[in-house]
Amino acid sequence: MDIYVISADELLWAGVLVAITMSIHGVSMFAILGANQAVRERFAPIESFAGGLAIVVVASLLITSTNVIEVGMWALFFVWKDAQPGFSTAFYNALLNYTTLQAGYLPQRWHLLEAGLGMAGMLTVAWSTGILYMLAQEFQDTQMQVRKRRRGGGSDTARGHDAIPPKSGVRE
Repeated sequence: MDIYVISADELLWAGVLVAITMSIHGVSMFAILGANQAVRERFAPIESFAGGLAIVVVASLLITSTNVIEVGMWALFFVWKDAQPGFSTAFYNALLNYTTLQAGYLPQRWHLLEAGLGMAGMLTVAWSTGILYMLAQEFQDTQMQVRKRRRGGGSDTARGHDAIPPKSGVRE
């Protein structure tokens, strides 16, 4: 077995790539939340099942697209540094590593990047899960309030008010 020694170059690139990944993710998650807020303000209240579900589905697609862009950035780096034979192979291997399903595909000189990519994937997927959970929870809460109001159990309907309080900054 060959001896593996971590190089300063490898540590530097791992740090840069993780920082870029987290930056892409942060900007994207902020944009997704901003778009979600804009849609909710524009079409408030969104009480229809299809409308609420559409928000969750579109957010899921945008989050997935963000993750694909991040994996693509790693794959481009691997091709640039001749650590993978082509973009398709690099992307496939990076995607598996991003989801922590695979490692051991990079040349020894870049082994540390496999761990960095796996950590970046875990961090961004956890972040994405938190965002998606928040949006799904809003959708579920709204649907349960609508259901309760339709069954006549909503005390707010007797007073002529919506059971769903408006978010701050939203006109009634």
